[in-house]
Amino acid sequence: MNLFKKKNYIILDRRAESPQAQTPDRDAPAVPDGMWVKCSHCKKLIYKKEMGPYHICPNCGGHFRLGARERIALIADEGTFEEMDASLRAKNPMGYPNYDKIIAKAQQKSGLIDGVVSGTCQIGTIPIVLAVMDGNFMMGSMGSVVGEKITRAIEFATSHRLPLVIFTVSGGARMQEGIISLMQMAKTSAALSRHSQAGLLYISVITDPTTGGVSASFASLGDIILAEPGALMGFAGQRVIEGTINEKLPEGFQRAEFQLEHGFVDKIVPRPELKDTLVRLLRLHQPEEVAEHE
Repeated sequence: MNLFKKKNYIILDRRAESPQAQTPDRDAPAVPDGMWVKCSHCKKLIYKKEMGPYHICPNCGGHFRLGARERIALIADEGTFEEMDASLRAKNPMGYPNYDKIIAKAQQKSGLIDGVVSGTCQIGTIPIVLAVMDGNFMMGSMGSVVGEKITRAIEFATSHRLPLVIFTVSGGARMQEGIISLMQMAKTSAALSRHSQAGLLYISVITDPTTGGVSASFASLGDIILAEPGALMGFAGQRVIEGTINEKLPEGFQRAEFQLEHGFVDKIVPRPELKDTLVRLLRLHQPEEVAEHE
């Protein structure tokens, strides 16, 4: 046993006693990174492959969050998605410090230019316009690019008389863009009003979490509002509301099940059933001439 003095501490060096501790066991099995994940719902450790393509906990049925492109792969008919406005990039309208670095970090993390992917595709051979938000990009916050891409998607659907489906996930308005971000609430809502006046369908699909300015604008304006199980939806957080009204809120407040019970959500749909549900709804709302042709 070797003892070394370092400043006021005595350090016990046990490596001299145990040569095996110095040499790694080359025959020991290696566990690849990312093989196991912890469920945020039941807190159990899960073998990642057990979640399947839908990323659902096999123990409690909790839905893990999906990236935009993962979601598109599950919803759109294979090979039919064509992206729109892919090159739109955020600027720094408010002169927020280091905003370019924040954006660059989010781009690296998510693999996206900004927090939503939009385009045209087919679902069950039915042509639609699809927009999918991505929580990996600054928690899906809505800045000028997200608002502009959502608005352009709505306007394209209106001008081409196509149904519109938007998947939402967001922490709210992007504070780094200040009032420019808040303006997107009115802009998207106005575009949806024109879409509705044209007699066209809009289906909103709420995923976890959908909060703030997104929940207070296009997320809540669907002709039909679907939600994934357990999805959080609300404007302000539960603790903020409780602090404001000085009352304890009900258990599960703002979750999809609570929203369904109180009439805000039309149906809760588990992820494996979402595509089939959307196909049925789209077929039911097709114009008569299209339905007769089919």
